[in-house]
Amino acid sequence: MTISDQFRSDRSVVPLILSNLLTMAWALFESWRIVDVMLVYWVQSVVIGYYNYHGVMDVKKFSTENFTINGRQPEPTPETKKRVAVFFTLHYGIFHAAYLGFILSNEAGEIGLSSLGIAACIVAFVLNHRYSYQHNRERDSQRVPNIGTIMFFPYARIVPMHLTIGVAAFLSSNSVKALLVFLLLKTITDVIMHMIEHANARQKKPGKSSLSNKTMLMSH
Repeated sequence: MTISDQFRSDRSVVPLILSNLLTMAWALFESWRIVDVMLVYWVQSVVIGYYNYHGVMDVKKFSTENFTINGRQPEPTPETKKRVAVFFTLHYGIFHAAYLGFILSNEAGEIGLSSLGIAACIVAFVLNHRYSYQHNRERDSQRVPNIGTIMFFPYARIVPMHLTIGVAAFLSSNSVKALLVFLLLKTITDVIMHMIEHANARQKKPGKSSLSNKTMLMSH
């Protein structure tokens, strides 16, 4: 299936684009700073993690190829699925707690969002990801995804936030250029990774992930 075919068949892509466009329009209209926008997208990342946890727990058949726990490839059992879900929750949660601290430390924690703006954008993303989860759950369950890939994708979707930190070092945090770079980069990556995620989950054959890197978990 080509990207254009998948775009037409996956109705959850459109709400995702609209949610990002809403945030982009509101941010530009009210001249938000990058740190303000990052806070909204931090909430979106938490929502993505929440539904990804349920995505791991919902999967019935999955592959563990190129996926190791303590140096050994585990069997695709319910116990393995639970261990992956718990590890993801702890690691993703700690990561986002640290990330929130970074966001709030900027500008002495003076977040400049209007209450209406932040509420509208957060609600849009929550509804979007809830719809996407429900829309894709049945279709994704008909295939045998790689559980390591399921765990990895939420991190890939927040890469633009990290890239923006580097961009902001050269551009003013209140610069329209910096804001546009972040918003466009984040929106494009968000849509692309959403499509890749569900295309990978619906691959016809079980086994090898579309990501060649080996995924490892440590005991905890």
